[in-house]
Amino acid sequence: MAGNGTIGESLKEFRQAGKAPFAITKIGHVVLNCSDLERSVRFYTQILGFKISDIYETDMVPGGMVFLRFNADHHGVALVGALKSSSEQVELHHMAFAVSTLDEVFRARDHLEKHGVKLEAQGRRRAGVQIAVEFPDPDGHMLEIYWGLDQVGSDGITRPPNEWKGAHTLEQAIDDPVRGQDTTVHDERLIRRKK
Repeated sequence: MAGNGTIGESLKEFRQAGKAPFAITKIGHVVLNCSDLERSVRFYTQILGFKISDIYETDMVPGGMVFLRFNADHHGVALVGALKSSSEQVELHHMAFAVSTLDEVFRARDHLEKHGVKLEAQGRRRAGVQIAVEFPDPDGHMLEIYWGLDQVGSDGITRPPNEWKGAHTLEQAIDDPVRGQDTTVHDERLIRRKK
């Protein structure tokens, strides 16, 4: 099919950016399932030089989860010890995209729902405390659009677990902010309040 030029021709119309009401600024982090969590953590820390920010025990996430950083972001890679056997190219847990403002996360939620995309989760994560929406792409790959990921300074100090505040909706996340996170939504029409 690629040899006859039909794929390229049919995709040319998508070269221009769509008219989404938000702008993704970077791929924020990747979460990988792995079959041997200790072996994978050793590789990323001892061979690649990543640093551990936080750890979820198996009672929080099946198989356990380790958050690794390589810059000031709380995590750039996270590893989940949930892969039962050798990989069948299913090791990607999810891919996350950062946006510049909290309003954009709300706009992303509205935009996704408007286009029939089912949200799997929304609100605030625990470690890293980013506010996000999570959803599958057409092939089922999990994606996240987020704002407000904790930054870790050169001292390596991360937010202690007793300050993590999970939230199951965007509204819960803004109503119960974590220390130092300004959850002001500038366009209040984006906030959904029960009447």
